[in-house]
Amino acid sequence: MKLLVIGAGNMGLTYAEAMSKSKLLKKRNIMILDSSDEKIESLNKISHFDVFKDPKDCVPQADLIFLAVKPFHADELFGKMAPIVTKGQIVISLMAGVTIKHIQDALDLAKVVRTMPNLPAKVGKGLTSYTASEEVSRIELLTIENLLNTTGKSIQVKNENFIDASTGISGSGPAYVFYFMQSMMEAALQMGFSENVSKVLVSQTFTGAVDLFNQDDISPNRWMELVASKGGTTRAALDSMDDNNVNELIKEAAFAAFNRAIELGKDK
Repeated sequence: MKLLVIGAGNMGLTYAEAMSKSKLLKKRNIMILDSSDEKIESLNKISHFDVFKDPKDCVPQADLIFLAVKPFHADELFGKMAPIVTKGQIVISLMAGVTIKHIQDALDLAKVVRTMPNLPAKVGKGLTSYTASEEVSRIELLTIENLLNTTGKSIQVKNENFIDASTGISGSGPAYVFYFMQSMMEAALQMGFSENVSKVLVSQTFTGAVDLFNQDDISPNRWMELVASKGGTTRAALDSMDDNNVNELIKEAAFAAFNRAIELGKDK
């Protein structure tokens, strides 16, 4: 099996590096295509990848093609790919807002998988949701799922509406966490802690809370009840959040990302 990653940005290289460790692939079976001379020169120093600038030199060789370019580059890329793709190839898109049908029509290929990855893939803790056109077989999907899992976990969703929805939760979600962390660090600094101590206080608190959440089937609401005693410090903080409608604001933010994902896909 020969795999091509198009786009050597953060996400493209993250997936390439992770998939190179898969038992399904030999390292030399991963190709990378990028248009930047500077990027190609840098990548050529990584001996386990074959690096290309011209699509004609690598696209026809690939069994699986991962699209990891910015969505606004999609149509330009498809114009170069369309004359050289072959019918049996499977395209896996990491691009937000670009629909399966748009890719099928642009490339005249039937087998397309659309995904929504997220940034923690960089440290093997990512979550990738995916859905596929009906022409992709169960065996092919299993292979693709195994490759996606090299960056963390993956979940198959029913249709593309859930890809847009997962954009609002897991795709954009790390930024919500960082937003909350930044606010807590600023509060810690204002309380007199150093920047380094503030970072440790916040990061360990998040890590510990997530580990607690994952070890049991206890809901977040129940965990809050276990932490917050009546009249105590935690209850004061939670009451302040409730008074300021933070719960609804967070949900509104998630839906804002979801709705924007739908808008991006209307023309694609």
